[in-house]
Amino acid sequence: MPLVTTGELVTRAAADRSAVAAFNVITLEHVEAVVAGAESAGSPVVLQVSENAVKFRYGRLLPLARAAVAAAERAAVPVALHLDHVQSDDLLRQAPAAGFSSVMYDAARLPYLDNLAATKAAADWAHAQGLWIEAELGRVGGKNGQPPLDAHAPGARTDPAEASAFVADSGVDALAVAIGSSHAMTTRTATLDHALLKRLSAALDVPLVLHGSSGVPDGELTEAVVGGIAKVNVGTALNIAMTTAIRDFLAAHPDAVDSRTYLSVGREAMVRTVADIITVLRRTG
Repeated sequence: MPLVTTGELVTRAAADRSAVAAFNVITLEHVEAVVAGAESAGSPVVLQVSENAVKFRYGRLLPLARAAVAAAERAAVPVALHLDHVQSDDLLRQAPAAGFSSVMYDAARLPYLDNLAATKAAADWAHAQGLWIEAELGRVGGKNGQPPLDAHAPGARTDPAEASAFVADSGVDALAVAIGSSHAMTTRTATLDHALLKRLSAALDVPLVLHGSSGVPDGELTEAVVGGIAKVNVGTALNIAMTTAIRDFLAAHPDAVDSRTYLSVGREAMVRTVADIITVLRRTG
């Protein structure tokens, strides 16, 4: 079916007090697995390509983006494309022509005023191109001599009053909030601050996004959706599933050399992970 927009999926989820799953993809096998997993679960999904993934692909956005567009257009469920954690303005400006309907612009490493200025400029440009834009805010840095704290560093938390001002002044369409998850977690041990999430949900009139969701247990995820999270980002969980399956296959078949034999095993492991996570999120919807 035709591509849908990320904004459409997330806005609908926020209105329904549900959440859409957004999976970061690196290889064609990731793309195929996310689409197949979403089809298995019968749910819409967001395919995300991060700036780091683009760097891995020799700095070229189009090869993976065109594969994602082709897979999305042949999917039996609605699929949107999202460009994730963009710090490069050059990459930002490639998004519309590459088929992306949304961008997460990441200036959270900067002191608050610099983050705000950079994000507002990105949002103004993105909106002029018809793009939906997400940003991120952790603890405000640069106050009382404190350096900026990455929004998903351990201990980072988003202040509701600062978040409200940031959204109003930057004009972003969604905000990723720091409530206890961390990027690249390989164990599902994160404990979320649900009281803070409740305050953030009350203070903000844009959809809230949870990054670092691979490290969040099922119960915490469902409670987060109930608390107002409308987009759940997952990346590392797919890599764990793929790598574990391939490692086990090669251990059992040490003479294997045809990459299709082990890549197919890794892809199917990711399909199951995608379907399982979507099922967890739907328990609240």
